[in-house]
Amino acid sequence: MPTAYLAPDGFEPQLEEELRRAGVAVQARHGRLLIAEQAVPAAWAANIWHDCIEWPVASIGSAAKALRDIQRNWAMYAPLHHRRAALIQERLPHVSAKPIVFPAAAPSAPLGSWTLLAPDRLLAAAHCRSPFPNGEVAFVEDKAGPPNRAYLKLWEALVLTRRWPQPGQRCLDLGASPGGWSWVLARLGAEVVAVDKAPLDPRIAAMPGVQWRGESAFALDPQSVGPVDWLFSDIACYPARLLRLVERWRASGLVRNFICTIKFQGETDHEAAAAFAAIPGAQVLHLHHNKHELAFMLSLSET
Repeated sequence: MPTAYLAPDGFEPQLEEELRRAGVAVQARHGRLLIAEQAVPAAWAANIWHDCIEWPVASIGSAAKALRDIQRNWAMYAPLHHRRAALIQERLPHVSAKPIVFPAAAPSAPLGSWTLLAPDRLLAAAHCRSPFPNGEVAFVEDKAGPPNRAYLKLWEALVLTRRWPQPGQRCLDLGASPGGWSWVLARLGAEVVAVDKAPLDPRIAAMPGVQWRGESAFALDPQSVGPVDWLFSDIACYPARLLRLVERWRASGLVRNFICTIKFQGETDHEAAAAFAAIPGAQVLHLHHNKHELAFMLSLSET
């Protein structure tokens, strides 16, 4: 059965190049949806539709019934024929799109995706990678606490992993300034070692459990830090340099969980992204709150 890959808005070239490098031949395009026969992980996909089925639909009612007969929950993607698609979606059970109040785990109920390829032609997949409609995660935001909006991508990564630091756990935040990720971790009750040559926002530095070390994350000796439950990094650096840092900390045996942002400066370094993805147990994804970057997530033991 075909597989469909939904590109994040504005990152269609990255997804197309990733699929090409993986030997995937795109057979059709429908807006940001790329349809192919092969199934690969595809970090640059906002969502992946597995085992797609396509069939003719004579009416709005018959289309809605066909979807309901498969399962309850469906998310619509409608770059074309939007009005007709909306009428079909209205006849399906409601799927809540309320913003998430963090911390919370991602929904566990199956969520399928569907679209109209033509007014009388429907494409659908009951099983999709993302538990959110079109891979889009919305939060009840905090407009006052964090010093920037970087906290949203950490919230998203933790929601998707369905785990987050617990009170008293030890977290290392590399490249921490001005402190958006340290703010998230301290609010969870974790003990935070924030490492950056630049100081933290004074409000973040004053939070209970936050310790700032004015050092380079790349020169930091793992033995000088000791065991940590979580290593976080939102450092702006070339991916290959971040990979060397991650490998050094993995080799130290001191880290139980990693969440890092792989940032691209200029061209997308697909080889480096593939090297991160090749680490046993790793997930590499483009989060809804990512820009020209990917999230690397790895758990070496349950917490």
